[in-house]
Amino acid sequence: MTSFSFSTSIAILALNFMVIMVSMETTNAQLTSNFYSSTCPKLLSTVQPVVQSAVNKEARMGASLLRLFFHDCFVNGCDGSILLDDTSTFTGEKMAKPNNGSVRGFEVIDQIKAAVEQACPGVVSCADILAITARDSVVALGGPSWDVLLGRRDAKTASLSAANNNIPPPNSSLSGLITSFQNQGLSTTDLVALSGGHTIGQARCVSFRPHIYNDSNIDASFAQAKRANCPSTSGSGDNNLAPLDCQTPTHFDNKYYNNVVNMRGLLHSDQQLFSGGSTNALVQTYNSNPSQFFKDFVAGMINMGNIQPLTGSNGEVRTNCRKTN
Repeated sequence: MTSFSFSTSIAILALNFMVIMVSMETTNAQLTSNFYSSTCPKLLSTVQPVVQSAVNKEARMGASLLRLFFHDCFVNGCDGSILLDDTSTFTGEKMAKPNNGSVRGFEVIDQIKAAVEQACPGVVSCADILAITARDSVVALGGPSWDVLLGRRDAKTASLSAANNNIPPPNSSLSGLITSFQNQGLSTTDLVALSGGHTIGQARCVSFRPHIYNDSNIDASFAQAKRANCPSTSGSGDNNLAPLDCQTPTHFDNKYYNNVVNMRGLLHSDQQLFSGGSTNALVQTYNSNPSQFFKDFVAGMINMGNIQPLTGSNGEVRTNCRKTN
């Protein structure tokens, strides 16, 4: 009897251990490029034409969609939290200082989500849609492609304070940028390569005003040209736009680094990458070697996409990206 009880106990413990291990594997499942191969096989072909159409209508939208993914991942991981609207009982991230009046493209995400829901209802997360959309936006503007790792689920919460604190502002110092990226598990190489995303898109006067009026590490003629559309007085022309890459603002290439080397980085944080610090050599490498930039940018995007994803039974798959189920 004692022997039977002992054997039974061992069997039960082994079974419980197996259940726990399966649960852990489900919860901590790794992202994979073929996550939806059976549940939503037409996912990629559903997303791509919507992104392409949006970029065709407005090239800047490609940069905006890429930025959405960045601003999502830097706040408690790539969980789609940036897409949640505020309600009378819920405070999201859209009104955070780095996002308010700045992040855009939510309507495009809504269009993509609607198309995906029609193809495979209740299967694909908004967090994964952001990851795919970021890749497709880069490709639509001439940049590199890569296999997007998938399997994220959507957050049921958001964090206004984390959005205010985790996303590096345009006045960041080099050490501040490095620390911000390190806090997300990203390297200095990731920092410099991902900053190359500024080869597309535009910035508001309020973001680059201090650099063009107060900094010395800026080409004088470049600063003067930018002042014409960005008055020195705070509140005046704050939303006036200028391209982050003054050479090819709607084409994804390595010209951003050429601008920075020539002291024509639009943001203070851009120019910090080439101001005598530890990142000078990488900037020079990407300026002279576009294929290396593309390679490291792809690696950086994959690394960023791996920041604290919700997987398994964590989170949910939202039906509407703007609100929890």
